[in-house]
Amino acid sequence: MVEESAYWVAWSQISGIGPVLLRRLQQHFGTLATAWNATKVELGEVEGFGFQTLEKIVQQRSRLHPEQLFTKHQQENPYFWTPADADYPRLLLETPSPPPILYYRGEVELQENLGQKPLVGIVGTRRPSEYGIRWTRQISTALAKNGFTVVSGMAEGIDTESHAAAMKAGGRTIAVLGTGVDVIYPQKNRDLYKQILTAGLVVSEYPTKTPPDRTHFPRRNRIIAGMSRAILVMEAPLKSGALITATYANEFGRDVYALPGRVDDYPSQGCLKLLTQGASLIVKELDELLTMLGAIPQIDRVEQLSTVQQLNLPTLSPELQQIMDAFACDILPFDLIVQQTGMAAGSVSSALLQLELMGLLCQLPGMRYQKS
Repeated sequence: MVEESAYWVAWSQISGIGPVLLRRLQQHFGTLATAWNATKVELGEVEGFGFQTLEKIVQQRSRLHPEQLFTKHQQENPYFWTPADADYPRLLLETPSPPPILYYRGEVELQENLGQKPLVGIVGTRRPSEYGIRWTRQISTALAKNGFTVVSGMAEGIDTESHAAAMKAGGRTIAVLGTGVDVIYPQKNRDLYKQILTAGLVVSEYPTKTPPDRTHFPRRNRIIAGMSRAILVMEAPLKSGALITATYANEFGRDVYALPGRVDDYPSQGCLKLLTQGASLIVKELDELLTMLGAIPQIDRVEQLSTVQQLNLPTLSPELQQIMDAFACDILPFDLIVQQTGMAAGSVSSALLQLELMGLLCQLPGMRYQKS
């Protein structure tokens, strides 16, 4: 039997099918394996699948063999996750456009992937002032010493300072690249890259040997925002890529913090704009910032219900109980419930509605569910 992961790889090879359409495809059919065998008419029922896209699918799908493609892909890129894998970063999976393939190198820490260890993104300009550098180092150091993993993009400037300071403090860091995970960019960060491989991870949605491309970096910013529980913007002019990361963070429901600066400082203009739009202020008292970040809910293992709570639970049918048993963490997206239960998407949808009416589950934005 061909694994679901193989279908994520196969679908990602079809031109014109990006992360958003793949997400819709999976939600519509329940699994990408089912979608692979769907007819042209059935595929046409999915939002965003127009005539030209359907023609590309029909032409290319006939030439691809998921199992063979997956084996070849593993040989060329041995370390990667797809949304079908249990180790795929949970927070990233909650976003509307999770990468169909996420490549990685370095030391994996499962608690980070499961959302049980907090990840905080730090982004900013490639040309920071001494003020921005000083605060980036102070905050990254404080985060690392208090058990947070620092996420950034390994670009020059603020990114480089945040990675280096976190590791110097004995913490972990994750670099999200706009190249393949084996391509170092910029070259001056070669030593930093080697350090990160021993004290964290480098990840990318691009396969090995992919060179830098200016279109890749804005796209990778959604991964920084998606993996993190909060984004700290240290210094950013009005046209900085850091503001793109902040925009994604807002769309994903993440907290955004900005470092204030003087109104006439060019590197601070983007941060000041974020503050006027509702971003939280990065305060001088780092203990206060750490307290605010620590108050962000984590995806923890669900504690066992007390005896009294268990007695008050209604008797559920096997199908409804199977849905409830799937909730090993606080929040689950619809497609992951389908995957974990092995039930048809229609059956899961019906069962979720019943459980909502019984007051056992509640629906969140983005087709996500949590226990009431």
